[in-house]
Amino acid sequence: QLQLVESGGGLVQAGGSLRLSCAASGRTFSPYAMGWFRQAPGKEREFVGRITWSRGSTDYADSVKGRFTISRDNAKNTMYLQMNSLKPEDTAVYYCAVLAGLSYKFWGQGTQVTVSS
Repeated sequence: QLQLVESGGGLVQAGGSLRLSCAASGRTFSPYAMGWFRQAPGKEREFVGRITWSRGSTDYADSVKGRFTISRDNAKNTMYLQMNSLKPEDTAVYYCAVLAGLSYKFWGQGTQVTVSS
């Protein structure tokens, strides 16, 4: 069974940066793509961005475009989310998942990101 583990969350002041990691383990890993999502208190989970595993192509939600960057290390089966110019509205639990077919699966447990104003 594939397992994803997010890490790197924490408390940061507005304007600061954090880098999240999503490490995959448990079986042979060769997804088409992986994605980052987030869920703020009282809100639905929203798409942040994704990366294709072989080519490294990325796309992002408009709310994070130009501030967040997704990358991956194929050898380490790890995806990253570099978050710069953080805003209080970026506060959320951040999750990673694998795009399997038409849906995202194998969700991690999430990592909390809190941005203070």
